[in-house]
Amino acid sequence: MLEFASLGPGPHACMMLADLGADVVRLERGATALSVHGSHPDHLLRGRRSVSVDLKDAADLDLALGLADAADVVVEGLRPGVMERLGLGPDVLLTRNPRLVYARMTGWGQTGPRAQEAGHDLNYIALTGALAAIARPGQPPTVPLNLIGDFGGGSMLCLVGILSALWERERSGLGQVVDAAMVDGVASLMQLIWALRGSGQWRDEPAANLLDGAAPFYDVYPCAGGGFIAVGALEPAFYAQLLAGLGLDPSTLPAQYDRAGWPTLRSAIAARFGERTREEWTAVFSGTDACVTPVLGLADAAYDEHVQARETLVEVDGVTQAAPAPRFSRTPARMPRPPRPTGADRAEVVADWLGQ
Repeated sequence: MLEFASLGPGPHACMMLADLGADVVRLERGATALSVHGSHPDHLLRGRRSVSVDLKDAADLDLALGLADAADVVVEGLRPGVMERLGLGPDVLLTRNPRLVYARMTGWGQTGPRAQEAGHDLNYIALTGALAAIARPGQPPTVPLNLIGDFGGGSMLCLVGILSALWERERSGLGQVVDAAMVDGVASLMQLIWALRGSGQWRDEPAANLLDGAAPFYDVYPCAGGGFIAVGALEPAFYAQLLAGLGLDPSTLPAQYDRAGWPTLRSAIAARFGERTREEWTAVFSGTDACVTPVLGLADAAYDEHVQARETLVEVDGVTQAAPAPRFSRTPARMPRPPRPTGADRAEVVADWLGQ
């Protein structure tokens, strides 16, 4: 698998495939890796070998073409037309290697009036309606981490496209281009919300719906001492356990799905959570189906007993990071290798891939 250096979702998709055993070679443009980490290693680049190339140099361009000839998959995350201008577009590479899966990871996609515009995660989720839905009344939308556009709607969509194209190739014998656009991926992630809206169960107002913080049994509450607790007791059976753990008598409260009574219910739940610390409430609800969990910071998450038991987070090269996922019963993933120095593997890759 050949990765042309980019930022964000492309590298994340390649990291996941490398975690699961793919032989990924990253082509860096020049001697310095493209990174937002300054002088620190970028652990998003773990698990693959690195080759530096100057694509304006004829010999290096020939090397890139040769590596693409030997690859099953190419991943690039540049603006539409850049790879074509370099002489590495899909028309060229698929003519030389008809079985190649050529994955193109962008924000706006290969077509459309914004295709040539710059953008970031926040722009893509803004245009697709997702950002507006993450808000509180009277406040601007909340800027979330770049999980929705870059990684949920971006790298995961790219991964689905690559794996689907590889599966289809087993029957047709032919590769194809995968146009993975974050705007498309975010829209797909929002399908439940679109379905609820289409059936009249979603209102285009901040915090006015079941899953956006309007429901008092699906929200976050402050605790004594400054911590927060997350409540997701949607189903009646789970809601009953929530009230039991809080010591609230349901006969004195509005019915769970009586929207007119939600302010009263919220006040009762908030007052009770404010009486104890996050740690005390975590102990109360541990082992129950009340769907109540502590809101942990990154430093605390690494020490959570469930996270530790599953080894969800691991330490690689002195850096805490996500373990390879998902899990496999017969072919478990190995511990990921730390990122390689930029360009360190050129001779080895040429020997392995091209036999030179």
